[in-house]
Amino acid sequence: MKIALAQLNPTVGDLRGNCQRILEAVQRAEQAGAELVLFSELVVCGYPPKDILLREGFIAACDRAVEKLAQEIPVNIGVIVGHPTGRGLRGRRMANAASLLYQGAVVECVHKLLLPNYDVFDEQRYFRHAELEQICPVTFRGLKLGLHICEDAWWGQPDTFYHDQPVQLPDPVRILAEAGSDLLINISASPFEIDKRKRRQQIIQSHVDRYSIPYLFVNQVGGNDDLVFDGHSFVLDQNSQLQLQMASFKEDLQLFDTEAAVESPLEISPLSRDEQLFDALVLGLRDYMQKCGFTDCVLGLSGGIDSALAAAVAAEAIGPQHVHGLLLPSRYSSDHSVVDSLALAENLGIDYETVPIDSVHQAFENLPVIGDDLREAPAGLADQNLQARIRGANVMVRSNQHGWMALATGNKSELAMGYCTLYGDMAGGFAVLCDVLKCDVYLVSRYVNQRAGRIVIPENILDKAPSAELAPNQVDQDSLPPYDVLDGILKGLIEDERSVRSMSEQYPRETVQWVANRLDRNEFKRRQMPPGIKLSARAFGSGRRMPMAARFHWDEE
Repeated sequence: MKIALAQLNPTVGDLRGNCQRILEAVQRAEQAGAELVLFSELVVCGYPPKDILLREGFIAACDRAVEKLAQEIPVNIGVIVGHPTGRGLRGRRMANAASLLYQGAVVECVHKLLLPNYDVFDEQRYFRHAELEQICPVTFRGLKLGLHICEDAWWGQPDTFYHDQPVQLPDPVRILAEAGSDLLINISASPFEIDKRKRRQQIIQSHVDRYSIPYLFVNQVGGNDDLVFDGHSFVLDQNSQLQLQMASFKEDLQLFDTEAAVESPLEISPLSRDEQLFDALVLGLRDYMQKCGFTDCVLGLSGGIDSALAAAVAAEAIGPQHVHGLLLPSRYSSDHSVVDSLALAENLGIDYETVPIDSVHQAFENLPVIGDDLREAPAGLADQNLQARIRGANVMVRSNQHGWMALATGNKSELAMGYCTLYGDMAGGFAVLCDVLKCDVYLVSRYVNQRAGRIVIPENILDKAPSAELAPNQVDQDSLPPYDVLDGILKGLIEDERSVRSMSEQYPRETVQWVANRLDRNEFKRRQMPPGIKLSARAFGSGRRMPMAARFHWDEE
């Protein structure tokens, strides 16, 4: 059987648009000779649909869309699509389903058993577990298809919700394999994290090693809110050899022939860390803007590394003609910051304007009461934050006037430490670098130049000491540990949930304690930051739910 894997980029809630994309992919697959086409998890409504699932009439609309899709698909080809369903179910709980559409009808429907409820996943809020007796192969043209959905392949993995449950749910893949499946098929919406592709392939390979059954894995691609889906759909044969590898970070459609002679396994060069991060940032920003209806964006260009990388990502994502920079020098801005910003804008080919902020700064100093406060501590915290807020206000004026999306440019290291200003540099509609540690900002920035084969981000921006330039002779390392130390501690505390005691085996305890206290104390700021792109195992946002009004003494751990 010739089976097409269709790696699509759906938009959440857009039933009509998503079904049209499905039909177009089916047409291409049919022309290529496919007998069966596989689509990703919840492709009909897009993943993650979140609380739109709870809207009255939405699930019924999804069921109608699937039935209509079945009628519009050519009768000689089978199609497997993921969708939410309430068909045949009682109560409010719906199912996360995969249906086989053939000859004008929905001929089979399977439900997801393992519903993830960790990190960004919240599926038990909406869906019901599959009934165990319903977990069985789907027969199509003489083949038994072991069809299952995303997390059903992750049973027993140590970082999932199912490895330590008091009542252990069974392994769906084992059930399907032991029921005589000829092929194992997993349709997924598996979000990107660094090296997630390798992890998925290891998990699928472990199933093939155990059961010696070919395995087809089809994944969603594209950005939806804070999640990016990298695609990377693939096929392993019964010997765990890679027979098909689909594109990364873009839509794709490829065929796998179950009867074809087994060729030499594919050799795939892994993507480097910097390449993965850049591709994910570009796709995440592009899709967020397009799916929200934005054509252009605006951001402040400080002459620093963060705004430089944010501008480069934006130029790649939506085209330099749609990126608008604002140079907003203050009395403390160095000459090289302005020169570097101008060089960056010219190198990228983006639109830019220079708007000095000192006259506005002086106007605040001349106000009664407020001016007195500012004069008490020139270049103090209130004065520094005021400058950031003046800059933020300028960016927002351009955003409001022209309908451009404002980009916030703070990185994960700064957001972790509260080294950012509410309603200042945190102002914006999207925080493109919010899950990129400072050391990775430099890594990806150098990749931008390497990828272009020329200087895009000026070398002076890459080489100079980072500074907010809100006070005389200010540099970041006056207030923060060296970034290589800080990032190592933050990764341990945030992504690995390690303790101060544990981290103090690698770093000075006093430094670790200071970082941990700052991290906790600034949760209120992060709660107010714009959405951004999840790139790591633990990003600030929906997957990390920390209290704001809390107090924990790290010396009591």
